[in-house]
Amino acid sequence: MDTIGVDVDGVSKRFAHRVKGEVYAARNVRLSVAPGEFVTMLGPSGCGKTTTLRMIAGFETPDAGRIRFAGEDVTGTPANQRNIGFVFQNYALFPHLSVAENVAYGLAVRGLPPAEIQERVSEVLALVGLAGYEHQFSSQLSGGEQQRVALARAIVIRPRVLLFDEPLSNLDAKLRVQMRTEIRDLQQRLAITTIYVTHDQEEAMAVSDRIAVMSQGSIVQEGTAEDLYLRPVDEFVATFVGRVNLLPGRVVDLQGSVATVSALGAKLRARVAPQSVAIGRAVKLVLRPEAIGIGAGSGAPLTATIRSRTFLGEKTEYVLACGETILQAVRYGAPGDGLGPGAVVGLRLADGALTVVPE
Repeated sequence: MDTIGVDVDGVSKRFAHRVKGEVYAARNVRLSVAPGEFVTMLGPSGCGKTTTLRMIAGFETPDAGRIRFAGEDVTGTPANQRNIGFVFQNYALFPHLSVAENVAYGLAVRGLPPAEIQERVSEVLALVGLAGYEHQFSSQLSGGEQQRVALARAIVIRPRVLLFDEPLSNLDAKLRVQMRTEIRDLQQRLAITTIYVTHDQEEAMAVSDRIAVMSQGSIVQEGTAEDLYLRPVDEFVATFVGRVNLLPGRVVDLQGSVATVSALGAKLRARVAPQSVAIGRAVKLVLRPEAIGIGAGSGAPLTATIRSRTFLGEKTEYVLACGETILQAVRYGAPGDGLGPGAVVGLRLADGALTVVPE
């Protein structure tokens, strides 16, 4: 299979809404995917991620912008001529065809000889763990098995680009974890350039080389899972990617990329996100729950009262009252810490735990 790059160059798509009038589903979206890279478009429902994916596939035509595969402009190329594999949310299997016939369909449409079709179908079913399932029908398969059939059908044609639209949303939580691992392992073995759409931030972080977070039709930040989690550029990304405490504060000093912010009744040092901030400006501090250390109250720079404590096996979650501010905190591996509701504790923030974003 050829490994190619994909470039989405300023594409936009408008739809007519009978109440709202003209609505942008995607607006000036720019995204470059390197050959063999796994990139996820992550965002809430209605943010434009599926519309963008459908334009990459050729199912929708952009109103503006261009789409390129390996530098070649494919904006006006029909979907069936782009050599893509597409895995749908609902699997879209043919119920009257067997597993082997479902997987072979794309090869038959391309006119391949029967012997080659049979060989490639057997090869790809073994690859996705469905050897021996050739003669079963979709009604006889579990959700995870149906997903594997859909995946086999997408890769058997040896596509240049593999596209996923919310492929795991119909599976239960345990099976979603298993299938996302299998999808990632298979993508790495085959080195197929892959673009994946989901609203599940944990899923996106587990499978992706890079993530593009979308909101209101545009990409607001892209980077690795660590970039998005530890260095969000705004409040939307901070709250969408993982659990977070957002603390109101005001900048009292600024030295390069480090700001001193008045918050929680103290002066706290924090990283500054790429947007400019100025002394005196109201901001929000991003503080992840696991970055809060809980211990004895004496000598700690901040103190809080435990409102609630929830033991969850490998971790314990706390709700804390620090003055007028309610904080979420997480401790790992401390089942018998003896800290319960009403206890006054000291808070210590991990080095580099705070990030400033505009209010």
